[in-house]
Amino acid sequence: MAGAVDLSALKSRAEASARAAAQPTANGEAGAAPAGASVIDVTEANFQAEVVEKSLQVPVVVDLWATWCGPCKQLSPVLERLAQEGGGAWVLAKVDVDANPRIAQLFQVQSVPMVIAIAGGQPVDAFTGALPEPEIRQWIDQLLNALRDQLPGIRAAEQGGAGEPVEEPEDPRFTAAEDALERGDYAAAEAAYQKILDSEPNNEQAKAALAQVRFTARAEQSDPAAIERADAAPDDVDAQLAAADAELAIGRVEAGFDRLVRAVKRTSGDDRDRVRRHLVEMFEVFPEGDERVTAARRALASALF
Repeated sequence: MAGAVDLSALKSRAEASARAAAQPTANGEAGAAPAGASVIDVTEANFQAEVVEKSLQVPVVVDLWATWCGPCKQLSPVLERLAQEGGGAWVLAKVDVDANPRIAQLFQVQSVPMVIAIAGGQPVDAFTGALPEPEIRQWIDQLLNALRDQLPGIRAAEQGGAGEPVEEPEDPRFTAAEDALERGDYAAAEAAYQKILDSEPNNEQAKAALAQVRFTARAEQSDPAAIERADAAPDDVDAQLAAADAELAIGRVEAGFDRLVRAVKRTSGDDRDRVRRHLVEMFEVFPEGDERVTAARRALASALF
């Protein structure tokens, strides 16, 4: 939950999990993943658990493919074989972009195959096209060397950990919040994170999680048409807030921030404070040091003072 908002926004509702569970596996197709913990078929329903959470322990290499893609049929078997050889030091997450358009949108996929490495919940490297196997091996080796001291599961697997990531004890308070989120009960998840903050006001993990839950709940209800409506009514505060949410939901982060900074300049009193608080809450969704947030904070300070 400490990663960028677009990752957490893929947290599925229970019915999405049910749909994914009912989806047949395309055995024999280019994207069909063989059995084994090192190679996983990923959907919008299990993206959070299989990509974001696993990447806290080992790198997760996301293979974005399509059944109609010829180069994908050359690349995928190579990645699968290398992942199995890796013995759990890294995980291959296979994503059919046609069946999972929200993940494709998340990574702004323009063409396939596209391969993205995720570590600590964040993209760290990528390539496109079907590279030769020696180049892929070199890319993976460089990835592991760069992350070995940061991700505990790499060294554990290389030292004979049977490919199982090293798990830290779970905080039951966070587990309860995450269970609520998995059910799609955003109100319960928000209440659980807020309860943690009531007793630990400086708990940064809970702060980030709470901001993401609130935004994810709004993003699921966001309407792209809200942007056009807000553009036609620049003095309508509700319209500006809804449009900013819609812009962040489709990846137009700077546009959403800029919209609310302009709204701060146009408003005063309670309306201005409302817009400011909404914008600051959006900042909390992103990792510390995000350049887009830094720029928007400067613009907000200028608008206020």
